[in-house]
Amino acid sequence: MANKVNSADLGFEKEIFKAADKLRGNIDAAEYKNVVLGLIFLKYISDSFEEKYKELLEEGDGFEEDRDEYLAENIFFVPEEARWDFIAKQATTPEIGQVIDKAMIAIEEENDRLKGILPKNFARPELDKRRLGEVVDLFNNLKLKEHGDSKDILGRTYEYALAQFAEQEGKRAGEFYTPSSIVRTLVEILEPYEGRVYDPCCGAGGMFVQSAKFVERHQGRIDGLSIYGQESNPNTWKLAQMNLAIHGLEGNLGQGAADTFFNDQHKSLRADFILANPPFNMSDWGGDKLEEDVRWKYGTPPPGNANYAWMQHMIYHLSPTGRLGLVLANGSLSASGQEGKIREEILRDDLVEAVISMPDKLFYSTGIPVSLWIINRKKKQEGKTVFIDARSLGTMVTRAHRELSLEDIDKVAGVYHDFVEGKDVEKQGFVHVADIKEIEENNFVLTPGRYVGLEELEDDGEPFEEKMERLTSELSELLSESHRLEEEIRKQLGGIGFDL
Repeated sequence: MANKVNSADLGFEKEIFKAADKLRGNIDAAEYKNVVLGLIFLKYISDSFEEKYKELLEEGDGFEEDRDEYLAENIFFVPEEARWDFIAKQATTPEIGQVIDKAMIAIEEENDRLKGILPKNFARPELDKRRLGEVVDLFNNLKLKEHGDSKDILGRTYEYALAQFAEQEGKRAGEFYTPSSIVRTLVEILEPYEGRVYDPCCGAGGMFVQSAKFVERHQGRIDGLSIYGQESNPNTWKLAQMNLAIHGLEGNLGQGAADTFFNDQHKSLRADFILANPPFNMSDWGGDKLEEDVRWKYGTPPPGNANYAWMQHMIYHLSPTGRLGLVLANGSLSASGQEGKIREEILRDDLVEAVISMPDKLFYSTGIPVSLWIINRKKKQEGKTVFIDARSLGTMVTRAHRELSLEDIDKVAGVYHDFVEGKDVEKQGFVHVADIKEIEENNFVLTPGRYVGLEELEDDGEPFEEKMERLTSELSELLSESHRLEEEIRKQLGGIGFDL
């Protein structure tokens, strides 16, 4: 099977999560999520601290308890009562929940960046302390070094756990998780090597993590990325802060959770890259109170749908050469009324570089298909937009969920990059390049299927008359078999006193 992007087959990470999953008991998935992710994070920062601690101990200068030695290398200082060894020794005691809560508080007191972020609800009565102790023991006994760098594994486990919780929470998952294959597609298209990366509805921070991974894959420096984000849900905002920290990333996610439309925490930001998956078709966004907002350059968004409010907010925050990758429900491609007028103005300003129809069932929170919009303030192919119909890509990994393979993503991203370089990318049923005149002829509707046409079927070489004769004969045989089975069913039912 082709390589998948999600963490479904990561092996060791999967085993860690599976073992920790026994802690759940009767706890709701949304609550349980914070417990497991909190433990993974605690183990991560303790391992990072211990690594540096041993290094300083070997140097023999007595600096192993010097807080500044750790902060200078972007390592969180972990006080003695919060170190994993101290916690593990008390794993089998009834007080283990209190021990972990105190550890989280102590870590926050020593590290300004983590203040108010870590979960501190391990002592609550509904959390089974015996099981909690078993999970601590599990983490303590894991031979992480045998499977690679322990910090890297814990970072991947954090991502894997996020994906698993998204699957368990279903519709609520949209608040914090965007499927990896969608994020990876946007990242491979935009290629954020360095510069300011912004996500105004950042969830748990997946866009930032994948951007950093892209840089690492291409031997770049992740400190060349400046991360800016905002999130309105307080718990999700905390998950994002922890996600950045566990991947060694620093970012400005604002002073706390806040509504992007009413409390824009990065008003002066002009980003080089924006990657975002805003809530689909958000109806209660307060648009009637923002009718004269400076961000609405292309028209006032309707109060009943925030799709074009999100889009215009992001365009407003783009630098003069900035590019935007945006996930929206397909309705945004053809919506009429005020949304249609806004879309027309954005197109006339020559900002839409690509529109990509994605397959359905990529999200845990909804089965509806989505589209990717690529918006560029400085298009290389002026006056042109490439349409890609990728609805046939991907593989069903469960009855309800589809994933894109790395080959699928490379195929889509490759078409985009070839288009930008001026190469011929036309392929009936998959790719078409249109100018503004053609788009106008289609009433500024951007549904890729309207432009790419139907896929050409390969000629199998069988003459039409012979094919029709063969198919007609096969149909006749099937109909005869159908009648025979119908009579058999009637006969069997009649035998037990029922008539059709």
